[in-house]
Amino acid sequence: MIIASLAFYLFSIIGVIAALNVIFQRNPVHCVLWLILTFFNAAGLFVLLGAEFVAMILVVVYVGAVAVLFLFVVMMLDINVTIMREGFMKYLPMGALIGIILLVELAFVFGGWTMSPAAEGLRLAPAPDMADVNNTQALGNILYTNYVYLFQASGLVLLVAMVGAIVLTLRRRPGVRKQKISEQVARRAEDTLSVVQVEVGKGLQ
Repeated sequence: MIIASLAFYLFSIIGVIAALNVIFQRNPVHCVLWLILTFFNAAGLFVLLGAEFVAMILVVVYVGAVAVLFLFVVMMLDINVTIMREGFMKYLPMGALIGIILLVELAFVFGGWTMSPAAEGLRLAPAPDMADVNNTQALGNILYTNYVYLFQASGLVLLVAMVGAIVLTLRRRPGVRKQKISEQVARRAEDTLSVVQVEVGKGLQ
């Protein structure tokens, strides 16, 4: 029990510190590296809660794919932090206005929050035996029955994000020779070869 408590405080403290560094670091690459550390500590907390499947998904998907993709995109974009800071004060009023609007909306949402009458009954419902239903099966039953439309919507959001990352990293540089498959396939022999008749005893001038 003491080891579990120490592990909880260790993962929590490191996770909070890493999350703060994601926000306050000036270098975008360092922010992504701190984000990876945050995911690892969150996965450790899920393991302590007994949700080992969620912890594995967090490490494999978010650390192994999403965070690494963020890192590659940030490095490919070659963001100039100095230029970004030059226009910070210009967009500060608009950013502050949007932040205030979001805070007001959140206040309305949490102010009108009410507990569903069926929630108490669900809380008192007997839980199935853990030997019969494991974490993976229980998560799959909930995800693909009650939240199947939200699951499909999240897939569309990730597709849009992937297309946006490709568009941001696609650059057209002048003077770079690129392979054009369509032109190579449509090429004819007379376009690339020229037959020259050379007289006997005379070289090609």
